Amino acid sequence: MEGFSGFVSDQQSLDAANAAGKDMFPGHMGIKFTNIDPSHVEAELEITKAHMAPNGFLHGGTVVALADTVAGFANVLNLPKGASGFTTIELKTNYLGTAREGVIKGVGTPVHLGKSTQVWDVKILRASDNKTIALFRCTNMILWPKQ
Repeated sequence: MEGFSGFVSDQQSLDAANAAGKDMFPGHMGIKFTNIDPSHVEAELEITKAHMAPNGFLHGGTVVALADTVAGFANVLNLPKGASGFTTIELKTNYLGTAREGVIKGVGTPVHLGKSTQVWDVKILRASDNKTIALFRCTNMILWPKQ
């Protein structure tokens, strides 16, 4: 997980988090981190036509992309000493609403920070009115170097 270790809650770490995903999936989705802290990670995404489903509503995959990115970066911030990384073993999303324009944001908080697994909850909200549009839970398995 080179490039992610040592993040703390400051502008330099925000810049590093945003730079880490710039040329990868998070950057292509337009995801931008706004808070990086081991107990509270936030990111946002400005909705474009590319984030929409053909029915004119926000694509469910857009919501999951934002939530999973928040949970993944949060997981990295909380890896136990000596761990080599993590992999997602389960995720679930409940959709409660939608957005057709503007900005959506993801707010991630830990549920469980163990040595073999971590569980993260991420709320996805419309930034305009802070209405929760989705609830996301992700379980990640901690990876350890082979002995």
